Amino acid sequence: MFCVAPPESETTMNVTKGGLMLFSANSNASCMELSKKIAERLGVEMGKVQVYQEPDRETRVQIQESVRGKDVFIIQTVSNKQCKMRKRGSIVSKLLASMMCKAGLTHLITMDLHQKEIQGFFNIPVDNLRASPFLLQYIQEEILDYRNAVIVAKSPASAKRAQSFAERLRLGIAVIHGEAQDAESDLVDGRHSPPVGRSAAAIHPSLEIPLLIPKEKPPITVVGDVGGRIAIIVDDIIDDVDSFLAAAETLKERGAYKIFVMATHGLLSSDAPRLIEESAIDEVVVTNTIPHEIQKLQCPKIKTVDISMILSEAIRRIHNGPCAPWTRSRLAAAGEESEHQL
Repeated sequence: MFCVAPPESETTMNVTKGGLMLFSANSNASCMELSKKIAERLGVEMGKVQVYQEPDRETRVQIQESVRGKDVFIIQTVSNKQCKMRKRGSIVSKLLASMMCKAGLTHLITMDLHQKEIQGFFNIPVDNLRASPFLLQYIQEEILDYRNAVIVAKSPASAKRAQSFAERLRLGIAVIHGEAQDAESDLVDGRHSPPVGRSAAAIHPSLEIPLLIPKEKPPITVVGDVGGRIAIIVDDIIDDVDSFLAAAETLKERGAYKIFVMATHGLLSSDAPRLIEESAIDEVVVTNTIPHEIQKLQCPKIKTVDISMILSEAIRRIHNGPCAPWTRSRLAAAGEESEHQL
């Protein structure tokens, strides 16, 4: 895990130095709650700021105290942004990265980026933290008889993450194959160019452009045994729950007697809470990176894991600068582990 507590005799080495200021942006009230938890762990007060919209929807930001010579950290939960080119459009994540760097951002802390390659969009240091240690801890402490579980990837694209969870928990793995992959379609992301066809006389009379073989959705199959087992589906984001519901139904048909979903970011848009409540899923576990208090009121099956600890520790270490020798050795060990953490 990233958050390594020091020995009691050396606790003073892990305190936060002065000159740190923490501000919460205006994405939502739950963002403020996460910011307060981080501030409490750091032992600092939240910075005074007003962020509001004018009647014409113009955003106004008023910093109400001096930040001169301070290390300023802004906590913000953002909406989902595309990280791929769609139909020859722009890559919005790259545009946002350029704007943030131009605005003066000098360091970025993220939590489970949907695509790790997004780090390359920034020309500043990026710390992409992992929520998996907290989710693994939840499995070990809250799921009774988890030793009789199997980690499930609801599509081949999630197999690497599922394999990481399975190896750390010493459990088996199953992969559901046959799910539609609309987001990866050649027709969606613009790679179908030039248009399919064999007529290329305008280029050269003897030149023919080969036709692409159309994709065909195979029947849904489960690779791996889930009969009489607890099925734990792992992913990074749960938003549109249709694919999770279909996976749960398939696992029930194959004999799984309990089904859990573990994900870092719980967007849970639209009528996702109602669908989960009426589904074969027993529990959905997400972290508090994205606010979902309203969804929890609609669906008791949704549980939350607090990850403010790892964010506060990352801020502390960035702000405090070079570490003491004992901390360096522990950071090296944590960093080595994080390279393989999913």
